[in-house]
Amino acid sequence: MTPSAPQRTPAAEPDAGERGSAPRPQSLMLSFFGIHVLGTGTALSSASVIDALARADVGEDAVRSTLTRMVGRGLLDRHRRGRRMYFSLTDRAAAVLADGEERVRRAGAVNRAWDGTWTLVGFSLPESWRRERHDLRSRLVWAGFGPLQSGLWAAPGRVDVAPIAAELGLGDRIRAFQGQAAAPTEAGSLLRTAFDLDAIAADYRAFLARWGDDGPASADARDDLGRQLLLHTDWLELVRRDPYLPAEHLPEEWPAEAAERTFRTLSERYDPGARSLAEGLLDRWDPRG
Repeated sequence: MTPSAPQRTPAAEPDAGERGSAPRPQSLMLSFFGIHVLGTGTALSSASVIDALARADVGEDAVRSTLTRMVGRGLLDRHRRGRRMYFSLTDRAAAVLADGEERVRRAGAVNRAWDGTWTLVGFSLPESWRRERHDLRSRLVWAGFGPLQSGLWAAPGRVDVAPIAAELGLGDRIRAFQGQAAAPTEAGSLLRTAFDLDAIAADYRAFLARWGDDGPASADARDDLGRQLLLHTDWLELVRRDPYLPAEHLPEEWPAEAAERTFRTLSERYDPGARSLAEGLLDRWDPRG
């Protein structure tokens, strides 16, 4: 039997943009901090963040308002040092970015190690709990689940649901199970019910059209730092919507692997210049003293 993929533990997810929309400033900001700040323990001055995001065509006002909003949402900490303001990642944001980094680095755009195990989540929330329902569904999508029917969601693989329940305070409202499909239920049918395969494939094809052969997206940035930010943000927004489906149940000519090759080729091309530019412009400070 092929070994199963490692169990996934979902992190809290910041709000994502609409499918097919241009990357939002917050998404670009998270990509930037994930690439250039995560794991360093340092904070960046607002001026250097403004300079960096300008290379992806994000204006100063948008950067300042996004920094303020991200502080309010618990994603960034703000530090005053003299007349300068610095921003560092919170533990919550670091967990989100580490999970995103794992998805970007994971080998293979499709799951070739699935052992047939499903994780099922059932829940029942009062009609008045609209916000709680929205948050739960958002976390489930981020964790790779899709809806089978009202109040029942499924994900191929072993997913640790306990962190979702604990974070949202819904432990007494969620029931989680793991097992395999039994006749007359067929795995391929479950996938097609829970996930919009056509939409996922269309996202990958749109990425190829945007980035293939240094396509039009490369012209949206001033230099390799801007191209790196746009590329990584586009790819992360794509893979975060892909539940990492089992390869044996996907349609022929599934475009995920071609898109992944394009991403990795361009990432290797842009990253050296991007990191050199970043080191030259970033004003870092270690708030740990």
